[in-house]
Amino acid sequence: MQFNRRVLLGEAGLGFGTLALNALLQSNSVAHADHSKTRQLQGAHFPSHVKSVIFLFMSGGPSHVDTFDPKPTLTKLEGEPVPASIVGNVPNIPRSGVNSKLMASPFSFQKYGQSGIEVSDLLPETAKHVDDLCVIRSLNHRIPVHGPGECVTLTGSGLGDRPSLGAWFTYGLGSEAENLPGFVVMSSNTTGPAPQRPGWGTGFLPARYQGTLIDDQRGVPYSKLPDLYSTDDRRKQLNFIHWMNQQHLTEQASNSELEARIESYELGFRMQMTAPEVLDLTTETSHTQQMYGIDQKPTAEFGRHCLLARRLVEQGVRFIQLRNGGWDAHGALKGNHTNRAKATDLPVAGLLQDLKQRGLLDQTLVLWGGEFGRTPTTEGNRTGDSRGRDHSPAGYTMWLAGGGVRGGQVIGTTDELGYVPVERPLSPHDLHATLLHSLGLDQHKLTYLHNNREEIPTVLGGEVIQEVF
Repeated sequence: MQFNRRVLLGEAGLGFGTLALNALLQSNSVAHADHSKTRQLQGAHFPSHVKSVIFLFMSGGPSHVDTFDPKPTLTKLEGEPVPASIVGNVPNIPRSGVNSKLMASPFSFQKYGQSGIEVSDLLPETAKHVDDLCVIRSLNHRIPVHGPGECVTLTGSGLGDRPSLGAWFTYGLGSEAENLPGFVVMSSNTTGPAPQRPGWGTGFLPARYQGTLIDDQRGVPYSKLPDLYSTDDRRKQLNFIHWMNQQHLTEQASNSELEARIESYELGFRMQMTAPEVLDLTTETSHTQQMYGIDQKPTAEFGRHCLLARRLVEQGVRFIQLRNGGWDAHGALKGNHTNRAKATDLPVAGLLQDLKQRGLLDQTLVLWGGEFGRTPTTEGNRTGDSRGRDHSPAGYTMWLAGGGVRGGQVIGTTDELGYVPVERPLSPHDLHATLLHSLGLDQHKLTYLHNNREEIPTVLGGEVIQEVF
């Protein structure tokens, strides 16, 4: 006779067990589409030599007018109200700051590279690679709050109910990394807005495509074999667990969560063999570690993440998200952005340099930016270096590099103060469509049947920004 948990806890009359089981089933239940009717597309829709994406996500909202979108007019109008001619074009969204005083950037800009693109002195190391960057200055959306804004940036919807970008990529293309997850997430400097789980979740896609959180110090949680436990022991244990789970799965029909758990055991076993070696940075030369700033306290953490990202790309990991928090500068913007730039600028430059010298940049798409920018005005009545800026989703900047991107160019323009796009306005959906396109995926062909609707990654569709390539 076979007993499953439902029989044992329910029909065996264990009252408290029944309550616990109901709670467990409720917590583990998910609304599933009929997966037999789902067209799961594996493989690119058209040829592309790009294999991986590294998303350098600067959480909190780095100020575009203090990094990659210089506005000399802000300096001229320092302390004055926003001109009526500008106010009339600013969307009616909360926290726009149109009734506050204009604030000149505390940072200077200068031209770099053959392209002559202007970059703030906040980011002198990244600026050295400006000829590899495609700077998009005209991104915009209408959500001025961190959580939903982060979800829009990473999933396409502010509701947090849709699959993340990484989930779509691994669903569409799978992963070349046999012994590592196809979608990896690392988080640094977690002060400020809390990380949004939908940013590495699967929404309505099967759970197997979710991101795996990795700690650069401890590696993958629980992936180390216990002491006095051999690989042989673990293999026998997993074989038995696999057999038991398969018996349960036959009774459950299609169960995305259970299928993902079964696969996770096998992946976990393979990771126990592979992950320690991949995550061991001591095998890197001192020169390489210095390139990423691992030898310096301010840059050590993010430097390790960037170096690990390169190593994961070499292993065939499809999507790597490096989340760096703390860019939310409502006050003391000068000090805040100086510290955040000091922690990330050198590692980002090291990543670009290392990928390029190893011949990996052409097959890796690198994206940098946050959930929105910051207003051209100061927030509140602060003065001097205590001044900061509010959220500005109506106009902000991100950049791309590698992966077939034509570097040394700027796309789009915001008004003379940096409030809204006045040339080539682009949405997060346009950006997502462009990322998908770079890896050979057609946003309209990458579909998943959910609630009798063929869902696509870009919700209602975006425009591929063709001039990026």
